[in-house]
Amino acid sequence: MGSSKLPPSTTVLKWLGFVSAVWVQAISGNNYTFSNYSDALKSLMSLTQLQLNNLSVAKDVGKAFGLLAGIASDRFPTWVILLIGSLEGLIGYGAQWLVVSQRISPLPYWQMCFFLCLGGNSTTWMNTAVLVTCIRNFRKNRGPVSGILKGYVGLSTAIFTDLCTALFSDDPSSFLVMLAVVPFAVCLFAMFFLREIPSTATANAQEESSFFAVFNALAVVVAVYLLGFDFIKNSGKVVSQLFSVGLLILLGSPLVIPIYSFIKSWNSNQTQLDLEAKIEEPLLKEEATAAAVEQSTVVKEEEITEERTPPVIGEEHTIFEAMKTVDFWVLFVSFLCGVGTGLAVMNNMGQIGLALGYADVSMFVSLTSIWGFFGRILAGTISEHFLKKSGTPRPLWNAASQILMTIGYILMAMAMPGSLYIGSMVVGICYGVRLSITVPTASELFGLKYYGLIYNILILNLPIGSFLFSGLLAGFLYDMEATPTPGGGNTCIGGHCYRIVFVVMALACVIGFVLDIWLAFRTKVLYSKLKANKKSNKGSS
Repeated sequence: MGSSKLPPSTTVLKWLGFVSAVWVQAISGNNYTFSNYSDALKSLMSLTQLQLNNLSVAKDVGKAFGLLAGIASDRFPTWVILLIGSLEGLIGYGAQWLVVSQRISPLPYWQMCFFLCLGGNSTTWMNTAVLVTCIRNFRKNRGPVSGILKGYVGLSTAIFTDLCTALFSDDPSSFLVMLAVVPFAVCLFAMFFLREIPSTATANAQEESSFFAVFNALAVVVAVYLLGFDFIKNSGKVVSQLFSVGLLILLGSPLVIPIYSFIKSWNSNQTQLDLEAKIEEPLLKEEATAAAVEQSTVVKEEEITEERTPPVIGEEHTIFEAMKTVDFWVLFVSFLCGVGTGLAVMNNMGQIGLALGYADVSMFVSLTSIWGFFGRILAGTISEHFLKKSGTPRPLWNAASQILMTIGYILMAMAMPGSLYIGSMVVGICYGVRLSITVPTASELFGLKYYGLIYNILILNLPIGSFLFSGLLAGFLYDMEATPTPGGGNTCIGGHCYRIVFVVMALACVIGFVLDIWLAFRTKVLYSKLKANKKSNKGSS
């Protein structure tokens, strides 16, 4: 029997919700843009590098409170989660704008930590709302969904950075206005369209795959467009304004999918009305019977689930059941090694660039963002392809990224001419791969029922990694090498400033590689079953 289809209006709403999710992700990477205005904060507040790095840690500590977003995602509708995140961002980045624009005197250090924490926490609500809702709406395409959404998060840093360069000549005050206002406006729009669609009917799997291919292609065009601007950004005001208009058009282009879906469903609906009227009553009876059988099966499965302890990998886990498994902690620590070190580079990119003699570091911030996008979007699509084709465990891709990241850190430790260009691209790609792969991996290992909370437990690695690698390691070692400057603060010039930092982070990635290989081995049987299930579903659709 063929699979039933979603009603036309529901199908269109599903895709319109995904488009709005893409837009939310395109503006929710503001947490990675600290380097664009960190030097202004350092000067205004006369901070040492350790103090500045601890401000960036406070920003990332906001993600620790993402547990609240995870808990709320299982109890409240998507629009509530989006509203909370957008308000937090407006307040957190708004306060930073008041300081950087010198409309108010610099706030006490602890207050700045609070507002940075608030801004950082805002993204956890946005990301949780988007990822949980969309993965539940597109259960059979978790890899592409994760890759596309996480890919746009990666691009968001470049989007903000390049728009600020084009419109405001890299003014940090104007940049913070964008960080406060734009996400708030986009989330207000998404609140009307992004919602969880009931999974009582299954969509056309082939059509979904085709649509995701279009989303991928459009995202790649945006990335290439941003990359091109990085090399012509000093071409004048007119070129910059034209770039801004073109970027906004490209960001709006995913709307072609829900528009096409609406036209297609409208035309097919008109030709099938008579036929559906004739068979409606038998189908209703059949669906009612099937629903009753399914409900009975679910009840029995739930009863069995309550009796078994613990559930096996691949079945629904509560957060406590998941945290009792070895697999969860292997995934957790390997995630820490990858994203913790990557986040340290992004938080310190401003000072790393200055230490190596670059007066303008916006190029490296943008490069890390754009190549992070390619890592995210390719990892999601490629891992899904090989899962369906040969049952390749997703953690293997994380292992590959750890080795490449190790090479990137070694290159940056050598501080050769051009090494920062290569290093920023490699770190961006690998950081993107880790985020894109870990999101669907967690759902496949521990289920979707409590996914919001499990995802946010894993995201605790961002503040932990920021504290360990950025706040302690990078900040402390930089200050050891730096010399004091008049009026407070300090500075360090030369390849020696971050050499030991990069060596330690390379060793951390080697540890992460070993853990990912182990997890891939432990989950080999699970991914073989997932491969068989996907082939079975494809044959029956």
